[in-house]
Amino acid sequence: MTTAGDIETHAARIAEIAGDAARGYFRGRLGVEFKADESPVTQADKGVEAKVRAYLQEHFPDHGIFGEEQGFDGQDRHQVWIIDPIDGTRSFLSGHPLFGFLLGHLTDGVPQVGVIGMPALNEVFLGVRGRGASLNGQEINTSQKTRLDHSILYVNEGDKIYRDYPAVFERLMQSGQTRRFAYDCYPHALLAAGHVDAVIDYDLQPYDYLPVAVVVEAAGGVMTDWDGKPLNLNSDGRVVSAATPELHAQLLDLVNG
Repeated sequence: MTTAGDIETHAARIAEIAGDAARGYFRGRLGVEFKADESPVTQADKGVEAKVRAYLQEHFPDHGIFGEEQGFDGQDRHQVWIIDPIDGTRSFLSGHPLFGFLLGHLTDGVPQVGVIGMPALNEVFLGVRGRGASLNGQEINTSQKTRLDHSILYVNEGDKIYRDYPAVFERLMQSGQTRRFAYDCYPHALLAAGHVDAVIDYDLQPYDYLPVAVVVEAAGGVMTDWDGKPLNLNSDGRVVSAATPELHAQLLDLVNG
């Protein structure tokens, strides 16, 4: 029988494999294609996911796999792995080092283990539900900030929020002690490690937010959709991460006017 410890050990090993593979492509000559939604996909996305799938199929042949590039195999399985091989393909193809690798393990749709790998930084954030979070093996925790006006706030996908929710964007621009614009998974990882206090994110897919949610929550934070509901495979991709429940409540008030 597979235990949580087994999953955690394999997840850490997969992060190493994916990191090595991604670094082999990074800042090289990449063939880039565009999907129907105009988002780019590179040889690296396909190559990293293929390596991870091969590992999972060897070690967990009875588990489902949901990857960004190759889709969902085994949706009816009790246990499912979820993969984003290159989180931040636009960063990756432009030589920017803040792309990530995301991996999650779900039991009956609930994420239990999450990995945020940062291959170019040699950082691996690992979260296990109910057992805490770590960065390269060292325990991490969220900050204890409870007031938004004292907080470091990151706004991810700010251009899309401005386009679709201009009133929310305007309120964000008047919030936090310090604000930064960003993309992808790293701001959430920084929140888990206590460096950032709040992250508003938008237009995400399950393989973007479910692995991250485990890390944030295992580190002591709160991560939900904009309505305050727990994240699942069918969430709408609007995400709020906060260091504390008090801060999370203020963020929900902010995005909902």
